[in-house]
Amino acid sequence: MKHFISASQLSVEEIQELLQTAEQHRQHDVHIAKKVFAANLFFEPSTRTLMSFIIAQRKLGIEVLDFNPQSSSVQKGESLYDTAKTFESLGADLLIIRHSSDHWVDEFNSSISVPIINAGAGTLDHPTQCMIDLDTIYQEFGSFKGLNVVIVGDIRHSRVAHSDAVALQKLGANVYLSAAPGFEDPTLDLPYISIDEAVEMCDVVMLLRIQHERHNEYTDPMLNYHQCYGLTTERERRMKKDAIIMHPGPVNRNVEIASSLVECERSRIFKQMANGVHVRSAIMVTLLKEWGIIDENSIV
Repeated sequence: MKHFISASQLSVEEIQELLQTAEQHRQHDVHIAKKVFAANLFFEPSTRTLMSFIIAQRKLGIEVLDFNPQSSSVQKGESLYDTAKTFESLGADLLIIRHSSDHWVDEFNSSISVPIINAGAGTLDHPTQCMIDLDTIYQEFGSFKGLNVVIVGDIRHSRVAHSDAVALQKLGANVYLSAAPGFEDPTLDLPYISIDEAVEMCDVVMLLRIQHERHNEYTDPMLNYHQCYGLTTERERRMKKDAIIMHPGPVNRNVEIASSLVECERSRIFKQMANGVHVRSAIMVTLLKEWGIIDENSIV
């Protein structure tokens, strides 16, 4: 792959190879014995994604170039494209970009001569989080074929939902959606089920937070949302014996999920976070190798 931009670009074989590489990075520390610079161009707030990239980069020995849009030339009107070209010109070997635009990728075409990783594009795609979710499910079940997975929450505004739905279908999972009125997404041709149906039939219950920053339509009280559409403790008791709970974070306790369930035995929420370091490390090393920036001799 030239850039790591979308879950839809990944073949089944590429997904499997990345999961294997992530497992290798989980088992053994990997270090790049060559000077490599990475710029993390985050134009949106982030804790998990940004920090896991930074930790993965430092474990690999990659030099991290600091960037803060609030103290950069973005405040003088510089575009995302020109910011990326600036870091490329200064010597960055890898660009990690997160931006609120759905289509920021379209600005780049083939004009950037270093690999780009999409760390979040508007409401459309979050392919590295998708790979983390796949990694977590694969660790649990060892396969995707025939698994019943439900994605629950603000589907319409969730880039994670879009990426995960595409990839899970490709891998043979049965994917369902569950959403409050107004949170459905007609662009995803998948069956909708109620949260009560979901907890009784699904192996994976993947919850999403309400993306308040992307819309203003939903005004119901949060308590009502939790009781009507969220994972309550009563619903958790009706889940299948080996079913797991996932959530890409950040979690709104007692909204999409009861606070007591965030760290319960079924929850893989913090495991997802831990997996983020290894998965993002695997993606960066794979891209750097494919571009010839590093080779096998550079890996120790």
